[in-house]
Amino acid sequence: MEERGCAPNVVTYNTIIDGLCKDKLVIEALNLFSEMTGKGFPPDVFSYNPILHAMCNLGQWKEVITLWNEMLANNCKPDVICYNVLVDAACKEGKISEAHDIVERMIQDGVQPNTVTYNALMDGYCLQGKMDEARKVLNSMIVRGCVPTVYSYTIMMNGYCKYKRVDEAMELFQEMSQNGPFPDTIAYNALINVMSQLGRLSVAQELFKEISAYGIVPNLITYSALLHGFCKNGQIYKALGFFKVMQNNGLKPDIVHYNILIDGLCEIGQHAVARELFHRLSFKGLQPTVSTYNIMIKGLCKAGITGKAYEMFRKMEVNGCLPNSIS
Repeated sequence: MEERGCAPNVVTYNTIIDGLCKDKLVIEALNLFSEMTGKGFPPDVFSYNPILHAMCNLGQWKEVITLWNEMLANNCKPDVICYNVLVDAACKEGKISEAHDIVERMIQDGVQPNTVTYNALMDGYCLQGKMDEARKVLNSMIVRGCVPTVYSYTIMMNGYCKYKRVDEAMELFQEMSQNGPFPDTIAYNALINVMSQLGRLSVAQELFKEISAYGIVPNLITYSALLHGFCKNGQIYKALGFFKVMQNNGLKPDIVHYNILIDGLCEIGQHAVARELFHRLSFKGLQPTVSTYNIMIKGLCKAGITGKAYEMFRKMEVNGCLPNSIS
């Protein structure tokens, strides 16, 4: 480029640095960054952001802090994207107090946190089971005039569900439904899944009816959650009926759905039906996974049909599906 008399500038360097970072070539990006500063081009926030982001994705927390301090020392003011990268990385590293301090510093520096900032912080608290702190972040977000998204509420609901605080998840769901934004498939799936796991199938089914009533399209995850709930609670025939509804609605079941049904059938001793469903997989264009074989082997062994279980084990190897420790 320089040989042709076209001198690079900061924008040129930033563009190439960004591309290198997206390709995870962080060392090359840092070398180019050093070249840029060596030639007298002062890096700006667009120079630092992609490198910080790439380092965070690689879990290089110490290097991130070093570069961050260098950025501040060079009087380069971080923008909201830069702060968000740091907050998200700190939360993923389990450094939630550091993440909180970064947000406080952000506000002091006159940079207003946005939805991405608050979502990252809420998720960080939820990952550590600090649901009351996460709720404070959501409240603070609303007070500061930053409107929560469906994703914001889903983070909280997933957290409540994970720690079996289901009533609070439902309260938050109702709050979202009344005040907006309106729940989407992902938000409904979070609740349907936990209700199904806890055996509260009537509530799960009511939520499913709501989806249809509001014109929200259930997806494969919605159906798998309900199928799993029915099978786990011994309601295999309801699960099979629901499986047909799923197909009638134009959704093609994947191997996960078949695994759930096969496992449910084995659990209630319907091994012949389970084997029939297993043999039907190839006609549906599906390949059994290690989990599929393990479910069948476990079911056959439990029923004392060890010969068939051994045949299944051998078939597994012949079909190129390597057994694991469970097999």
